[in-house]
Amino acid sequence: MNRSGLVDTFAADHLPPRDAWPVLLLGSGGFDYPARLNVVTELLDRWVEKGEGGRVAIFFPGGQWNYAELAERVNRIANVLTGPLGLVPGNRVLLRAPNTAMMVASYLAVLKAGLIAVPTMPMMRAKELKTPLEKARVHAALCLHTHMDELEAAIAETGGAVRILTFGTDDCELERLMAQASPSFHACDTASDDVCLFAFTSGTTGGPKATMHFHRDLLAIADGYARHILAPTPDDRFIGSPPLAFTFGLGGLVIFPMRFGASVVLPEKSAPDDLLEAFRTYRPTIVFTAPTAYRAMAGKVTREDIASLRICVSAGEGLPRTTLELWREATGLTLMDGIGSTEMLHIFIASPPGAVRPGATGKPVPGYEARIIDENGDDVPDGQSGLLAVRGPTGCRYLADHRQAVYVRNGWNVTGDTYVRDADGYFWYQARSDDMIISAGYNISGPEVEEALLTHPAVAECGVVGQPDDERGTLVTAVVVLRPGYQGDATLIKALQDHVKTTIAPYKYPRKILFVKKLPTTVTGKLSRTLLRQTLAKY
Repeated sequence: MNRSGLVDTFAADHLPPRDAWPVLLLGSGGFDYPARLNVVTELLDRWVEKGEGGRVAIFFPGGQWNYAELAERVNRIANVLTGPLGLVPGNRVLLRAPNTAMMVASYLAVLKAGLIAVPTMPMMRAKELKTPLEKARVHAALCLHTHMDELEAAIAETGGAVRILTFGTDDCELERLMAQASPSFHACDTASDDVCLFAFTSGTTGGPKATMHFHRDLLAIADGYARHILAPTPDDRFIGSPPLAFTFGLGGLVIFPMRFGASVVLPEKSAPDDLLEAFRTYRPTIVFTAPTAYRAMAGKVTREDIASLRICVSAGEGLPRTTLELWREATGLTLMDGIGSTEMLHIFIASPPGAVRPGATGKPVPGYEARIIDENGDDVPDGQSGLLAVRGPTGCRYLADHRQAVYVRNGWNVTGDTYVRDADGYFWYQARSDDMIISAGYNISGPEVEEALLTHPAVAECGVVGQPDDERGTLVTAVVVLRPGYQGDATLIKALQDHVKTTIAPYKYPRKILFVKKLPTTVTGKLSRTLLRQTLAKY
């Protein structure tokens, strides 16, 4: 480990023991990084220094920022964080906003100042925000002014002393302080293996886990997947739907375009219809979204709408062959599947350019290795299903979490996905190996939805699993045992759905609810999700 540039040693103190890390494939193949590295100097400052600051970095409704304008805003925010707020390298800053230009600037400013970003989904409720606040021991928060209520409630519940700066209008505190701050800021002298990001998983049992990523990790995903699979140029324009709080969105909409001096388009909304409108307005060349969105757009898109597109990346959930064929028939473009994880930071298996095999996720991205293993860690023959294990220049490092030993085994990251590898080296997705439900590109914890339902007075017991669905890939489905005096009708279904929406992020609500007298259990009396899925298959 290089000499750290972080004054606050919380992150380093809570890294897993070194022998619990996965093997990291660094030092060759384009993954050889200097000992001293601040990721923002590579993503942003070097373009200005090369005289290319006039190139557009971000397109957004009503305007655009070039690299020089973005750099100035990043510097002003960094000066605010280290000046009036008094933060020191290694302190944690929570970020809460949709995909906006100011969210990008805030994110980069945190990293440039040597602070650690703790991005959160803008739809999170107070109950969910408590976890990153407490686990990351957050010092400050940058929050869109319209998203304050839930954050303030979460801070009040945790009893923490977190300074919040709002942004979004000239009257907000961050913008006022920026106006007084210097437009110059020298990047913190961080080590390439200093932690710069706490990315939280959605969590299944035991709650969300914080994955700890280094400055070099953010470059590695661009130097692997983006360089070899997307091959971007400065003329490319990226667009997509994943929130920047997801590492999928951070990579596809910030790291990848800026690593190669390209542009990103951030429309105000990114639902399928909004993406189609943005295609027509901004003429992007590379799009990132989930299979659900491609399926929704396929029936409405015209060849003129997508005339500028050259690459369509599908990730976040399994890509059904029918969706791939539907999109190709409508547009003439072939969707490029891929799988990544928060622990690995981004996509590590992807469709090779020009060699897509419908139904297969693809092959390991250059720099990564993948195997199929059994529960003992032994290789499974091609053609048989087993656990996906992968290693490369990035890997899992949980923040003080015993589940490190579950994800990392014998130096390999075991992702929790069941796969089959064929004789040609293509990997074929079978299912999640845990209780995570991946619906419309969102990771949703079944136990978390169950917990929300159980706070409603009508619910005695419940089980939540995913069911195959043509539109969303997987449908969040709840099976509920009611308390006496309640009737399982359409009115109660809506009431339960609304209750979940107000308790946790709205996208997690069960879109299908069934009422039963008894839930299937194991011999020890625990809910059997396997039997529950088998029961639901009959409906």
